[in-house]
Amino acid sequence: MTRSEVQALVDQWLKAWNDHDPAALAALHALDGVVESPMFDTHRGRRAIEDVYRAFFTAFRETQAIVDAVVIDPPRFAVFATVHAIHVNEIFRLPATHKHAQFSLARLFETADGLITHERRIYDLTGFKVQLGALKVKS
Repeated sequence: MTRSEVQALVDQWLKAWNDHDPAALAALHALDGVVESPMFDTHRGRRAIEDVYRAFFTAFRETQAIVDAVVIDPPRFAVFATVHAIHVNEIFRLPATHKHAQFSLARLFETADGLITHERRIYDLTGFKVQLGALKVKS
Protein backbone atom coordinates (compact mmCIF):
# COMPACT_ATOMS: atom_id res chain seq x y z
CA MET A 1 0.00 0.00 0.00
CA THR A 2 1.16 3.51 -0.70
CA ARG A 3 1.50 6.17 1.96
CA SER A 4 -1.65 7.93 0.73
CA GLU A 5 -3.61 4.66 0.77
CA VAL A 6 -2.49 3.97 4.34
CA GLN A 7 -3.39 7.57 5.30
CA ALA A 8 -6.88 7.06 3.85
CA LEU A 9 -7.25 3.89 5.93
CA VAL A 10 -6.09 5.76 9.05
CA ASP A 11 -8.65 8.49 8.38
CA GLN A 12 -11.44 5.92 7.96
CA TRP A 13 -10.40 4.13 11.14
CA LEU A 14 -10.30 7.36 13.18
CA LYS A 15 -13.72 8.41 11.87
CA ALA A 16 -15.26 5.04 12.72
CA TRP A 17 -13.66 5.14 16.20
CA ASN A 18 -14.95 8.67 16.86
CA ASP A 19 -18.41 7.57 15.65
CA HIS A 20 -18.26 4.59 18.07
CA ASP A 21 -19.19 2.32 15.16
CA PRO A 22 -18.07 -1.31 15.75
CA ALA A 23 -19.36 -2.50 12.37
CA ALA A 24 -17.49 0.21 10.45
CA LEU A 25 -14.31 -0.48 12.45
CA ALA A 26 -14.52 -4.22 11.81
CA ALA A 27 -15.14 -3.63 8.10
CA LEU A 28 -11.68 -2.03 7.90
CA HIS A 29 -10.11 -5.34 8.99
CA ALA A 30 -9.38 -8.27 6.69
CA LEU A 31 -11.83 -11.18 6.91
CA ASP A 32 -9.14 -13.21 8.70
CA GLY A 33 -7.66 -10.21 10.56
CA VAL A 34 -6.22 -10.47 14.06
CA VAL A 35 -6.55 -8.12 17.03
CA GLU A 36 -4.36 -8.56 20.12
CA SER A 37 -5.62 -6.66 23.17
CA PRO A 38 -4.62 -6.76 26.85
CA MET A 39 -8.28 -6.19 27.74
CA PHE A 40 -9.90 -8.63 25.32
CA ASP A 41 -7.18 -11.20 24.48
CA THR A 42 -6.50 -12.25 20.86
CA HIS A 43 -9.35 -12.42 18.37
CA ARG A 44 -9.40 -13.60 14.76
CA GLY A 45 -11.92 -12.79 12.09
CA ARG A 46 -14.02 -9.77 11.33
CA ARG A 47 -17.02 -10.91 13.46
CA ALA A 48 -14.86 -11.43 16.56
CA ILE A 49 -13.16 -8.08 15.98
CA GLU A 50 -16.52 -6.34 15.73
CA ASP A 51 -17.57 -8.00 19.00
CA VAL A 52 -14.44 -6.65 20.74
CA TYR A 53 -15.10 -3.09 19.58
CA ARG A 54 -18.79 -3.44 20.56
CA ALA A 55 -17.88 -4.76 24.03
CA PHE A 56 -15.68 -1.73 24.67
CA PHE A 57 -18.23 0.82 23.47
CA THR A 58 -20.96 -0.97 25.48
CA ALA A 59 -18.94 -0.92 28.70
CA PHE A 60 -17.76 2.67 28.25
CA ARG A 61 -19.74 5.71 27.20
CA GLU A 62 -18.62 9.17 26.26
CA THR A 63 -15.51 7.51 24.92
CA GLN A 64 -13.09 9.96 23.41
CA ALA A 65 -9.63 9.31 22.01
CA ILE A 66 -7.28 12.26 21.94
CA VAL A 67 -4.77 11.39 19.22
CA ASP A 68 -1.23 12.34 20.18
CA ALA A 69 0.44 11.08 17.01
CA VAL A 70 -0.02 8.93 13.95
CA VAL A 71 3.05 7.34 12.41
CA ILE A 72 2.83 5.88 8.91
CA ASP A 73 5.47 3.55 7.50
CA PRO A 74 3.69 1.66 4.70
CA PRO A 75 2.31 -0.93 4.99
CA ARG A 76 2.19 -0.22 8.74
CA PHE A 77 0.84 2.59 10.86
CA ALA A 78 0.58 3.38 14.55
CA VAL A 79 -1.86 5.51 16.49
CA PHE A 80 -0.82 6.92 19.85
CA ALA A 81 -3.66 8.33 21.90
CA THR A 82 -5.17 8.96 25.31
CA VAL A 83 -8.61 7.45 25.79
CA HIS A 84 -11.15 8.99 28.15
CA ALA A 85 -14.30 7.03 29.01
CA ILE A 86 -17.03 6.57 31.59
CA HIS A 87 -17.63 3.03 32.84
CA VAL A 88 -21.39 2.39 32.35
CA ASN A 89 -21.76 -1.39 31.90
CA GLU A 90 -20.11 -4.51 33.29
CA ILE A 91 -16.54 -5.35 32.33
CA PHE A 92 -13.95 -7.53 34.12
CA ARG A 93 -16.94 -8.89 36.11
CA LEU A 94 -17.16 -5.40 37.57
CA PRO A 95 -20.60 -3.76 37.51
CA ALA A 96 -20.84 -0.22 36.17
CA THR A 97 -19.03 2.23 38.46
CA HIS A 98 -19.85 5.38 36.45
CA LYS A 99 -16.24 6.39 37.06
CA HIS A 100 -14.22 8.32 34.53
CA ALA A 101 -11.09 6.48 33.47
CA GLN A 102 -8.30 7.32 31.08
CA PHE A 103 -5.33 5.51 29.66
CA SER A 104 -2.64 6.13 27.09
CA LEU A 105 -2.29 3.56 24.39
CA ALA A 106 -0.45 2.61 21.25
CA ARG A 107 -2.19 0.72 18.48
CA LEU A 108 0.11 -0.86 15.94
CA PHE A 109 -1.45 -1.86 12.62
CA GLU A 110 -0.29 -3.94 9.65
CA THR A 111 -2.15 -3.62 6.37
CA ALA A 112 -2.51 -5.36 3.03
CA ASP A 113 -4.84 -4.87 0.09
CA GLY A 114 -6.46 -1.82 1.70
CA LEU A 115 -7.40 -3.56 4.95
CA ILE A 116 -5.98 -4.01 8.44
CA THR A 117 -4.55 -7.51 8.77
CA HIS A 118 -3.17 -7.24 12.30
CA GLU A 119 -3.71 -4.83 15.20
CA ARG A 120 -1.77 -4.90 18.45
CA ARG A 121 -2.98 -2.72 21.33
CA ILE A 122 -0.49 -1.72 24.00
CA TYR A 123 -1.60 -0.01 27.21
CA ASP A 124 -1.51 -0.26 31.00
CA LEU A 125 -4.43 -2.59 31.71
CA THR A 126 -3.51 -2.85 35.40
CA GLY A 127 -3.61 0.93 35.86
CA PHE A 128 -6.92 1.04 34.01
CA LYS A 129 -8.41 -1.62 36.32
CA VAL A 130 -7.17 0.30 39.37
CA GLN A 131 -8.96 3.45 38.14
CA LEU A 132 -12.22 1.49 37.86
CA GLY A 133 -11.80 -0.18 41.25
CA ALA A 134 -11.44 -3.68 39.77
CA LEU A 135 -7.99 -3.93 41.41
CA LYS A 136 -6.84 -2.46 44.69
CA VAL A 137 -3.42 -0.97 45.27
CA LYS A 138 -1.63 -1.17 48.60
CA SER A 139 -0.88 2.22 50.06
